[in-house]
Amino acid sequence: MLKTLQNAWKIPELRKKIIFTLFILLLYRVGNVVPVPYINTDVLASYFDSVLSTTILGLYNAMSGSAFSQATVFALGIQPYINASIIVQLLTIAIPALERLAKEGGEEGKKTIAKITRYVTIGLGLLMGWAFYTMLKNYGAQGYPILTGTTWKEMLVIILAFTAGSAVVMWLGEQISEFGIGNGISMILFANIISDIPTGVATLFSMKWWALLVVVGVAALILFIVFIQDAERRIPIQYAKRVVGRKIYGGQNTNLPIKVAMSGVMPVIFAQSICSLPATVCAFIPGGTNSWVYVHLFDSKTWVYAVFYFLMIFFFSWFYSTIQYDPVEIANNLKKNGGFIPGFRPGRPTAEFIQKVINKIIIFGSIYLAIVALLPIIAGRWISNLAIGGTSIIIVVGVALETVKALEAQMLMRHYKGFLD
Repeated sequence: MLKTLQNAWKIPELRKKIIFTLFILLLYRVGNVVPVPYINTDVLASYFDSVLSTTILGLYNAMSGSAFSQATVFALGIQPYINASIIVQLLTIAIPALERLAKEGGEEGKKTIAKITRYVTIGLGLLMGWAFYTMLKNYGAQGYPILTGTTWKEMLVIILAFTAGSAVVMWLGEQISEFGIGNGISMILFANIISDIPTGVATLFSMKWWALLVVVGVAALILFIVFIQDAERRIPIQYAKRVVGRKIYGGQNTNLPIKVAMSGVMPVIFAQSICSLPATVCAFIPGGTNSWVYVHLFDSKTWVYAVFYFLMIFFFSWFYSTIQYDPVEIANNLKKNGGFIPGFRPGRPTAEFIQKVINKIIIFGSIYLAIVALLPIIAGRWISNLAIGGTSIIIVVGVALETVKALEAQMLMRHYKGFLD
């Protein structure tokens, strides 16, 4: 990876893209510490210290680079944009007009989909900003005077500040994608997660001899993630020969690659959000975190939580894969282009075979995600103050691999030898 960055730095055009990306990330980190008016961040921090580790708020805080717990203008982070992208993606499947626009609209269709995603992001930013304000206001009734002003004007300022922050984050991500090294939203998410590394290092030093075991475990987990991220099931495809005039077309052999980690980290994020909702509700109820239901069922350190977490990861892996891969459509495209899978007739037999392969990969991919997500939770039963999440490790490793591959592709276009050669 370091060799790739070194080679990329030697290319003037790539060097400009890297510098531009770093500059945008620096602007983002500066905005990440700008507080929203009329909020007492000291009181907010004292409350969040007791609820962040076991509720969905901890996930939001990690994804925002600790901006959520400090109620800064970027407190909502990339969550509105990610949720908007998922909603629009689902709507393109449910609404035929959007589906035609996405598949047949070409470049203009993509721009229209992107514009719709921006509008949905603003709408979700307003909704989440209002929800955040309501949450902070409810904390005041529990003895935490976080808001220093509760008039409608002050409420409007707070909500609009959160919404504007989410819009700016979306714009910064788009700038990185267009003028930087690409994957703008992923790069911002990457920067948010690694910003907590100093805190994690300080926590390691407090573990004494446990620190060595944690470092070895994290290194092994990273190697495992890298191996699975690049793993894929290749289905052989053969194209029939066609004679057009005096030329022969087709006849070559290729393959249909299906990645083992086809759904990425999204199933883990969705599953963690669902599983943390009961604990979040308990955190809002006075004495809820001390109740028997919370201690034995909803706490993230219980076996009940771990089993439910695993089931949710499996469900969302299956759900997300059905969105990404349509075996019938793949089989029809192969048939139209004269391709077939050896041993299977074109059409329905091919679709059934592809579906069978995808089902097997979903099972293996779900187990992989569950192992990575649950290992830190299981280790936390014996190691206290373990501030390492499986979701964060998957995101960091995945974004790093994607960035290296993007730089490699651009260097190969300029006949430069990169790290992967």
